[in-house]
Amino acid sequence: MSINLNSHAFADNPLLRSKPTDPLSPKAALQALNIRILETNTLSSSSPNFKVLPFKNSRPLASSTSDSPVPVFQLGWISLEDLKAFFENSGSQLCAEWLVYLGSSAEDDAVYWAIDVSDHSNLVTELCSREMGFVALLTLMVASDWEDLQAMRNLAIAGHAKALLEWHNISRFCGHCGGKTVPIEAGRRKQCSNDSCKKRIYPRVDPAVIMLVIDRENDRALLASRPKLIPRLWSCLAGFTEPGESLEEAVRRETLEETSIEVGEVVYHSSQPWPVGPNSIPCQLMVGFFAYAKSLEITVDKKELEDAQWYSREDVRKALTFGEYKKSQRNAAVKVEQMCKGVEKSQRLAADSNTESEELAPMFVPGPYAIAHHLISSWAFPDP
Repeated sequence: MSINLNSHAFADNPLLRSKPTDPLSPKAALQALNIRILETNTLSSSSPNFKVLPFKNSRPLASSTSDSPVPVFQLGWISLEDLKAFFENSGSQLCAEWLVYLGSSAEDDAVYWAIDVSDHSNLVTELCSREMGFVALLTLMVASDWEDLQAMRNLAIAGHAKALLEWHNISRFCGHCGGKTVPIEAGRRKQCSNDSCKKRIYPRVDPAVIMLVIDRENDRALLASRPKLIPRLWSCLAGFTEPGESLEEAVRRETLEETSIEVGEVVYHSSQPWPVGPNSIPCQLMVGFFAYAKSLEITVDKKELEDAQWYSREDVRKALTFGEYKKSQRNAAVKVEQMCKGVEKSQRLAADSNTESEELAPMFVPGPYAIAHHLISSWAFPDP
């Protein structure tokens, strides 16, 4: 069964769709932030509201409600006034430079920010005492109901925030002169503090191609398994682009390097932000393609892949079992609820991502949160 989404996970972030009616620009928001941090009247009800999403070790703060059969997570937004109080209670002062602007919303009359509180242990303890917890973004991704538009938008906001905060963590020093960098433009940019340099630094986006290689003549698709991942998980080939290389050239090169298969025609499918990769590469962009094979004999590069095989359309359809993904999503949602209540289980995330049914399936493919799923399912179940 094919699962159709309005957009990929981590895409369709409502805070990135700026409108003339939005409350504040980044510059105006930063000016207002500095004023509010200095305010002593904590009962002030100034408009718009300033909401902050704390992160600890790349994990956003979250809460969970169990009003429905499956628990639903919410992002752990706290008011700027509460955040100031938390810092004061822990013996420190909130600094505007620590916050990163995420966007604003006229509908909510709110401006949204993110902050990394990893180095403030007392603050972390206080936040976690309120039936909230810092949950890995990968776990929230699996726990999200892809049919719930608001849940997917929350995931996109959290992904954007994590990407920006991790970019700040890995760009503390200027790559040109080695000087310390400081945030500017409400944390959306950085600048070297060396007066003789002053180089501006922008968030770096790392494009990676992901492709479903297709054997047109025999109606088959090429799927690969990678070492150290979940057993029996098969997916598309993927790899980063090289300098001076087009996306189509990257598709052909990666396919040839990993499987020795030559690719001819390359057709664009869609793209997906991917902030759940390594923290050293926080702003990945997965660009998806169909790639049509010119040769069929596979020679696997064992340094990159465990195996690669051609699968018939019928085999792939059997692997795309809708109920198994729902089970995986429910299990992850329960885990998020347990973490927020402080009863986290010592189980690996692989168990949450496992999409197997009671009987061990010979193969399965990534769930609907991954662009690989939609490349595979759109080939297995083409539109009539």
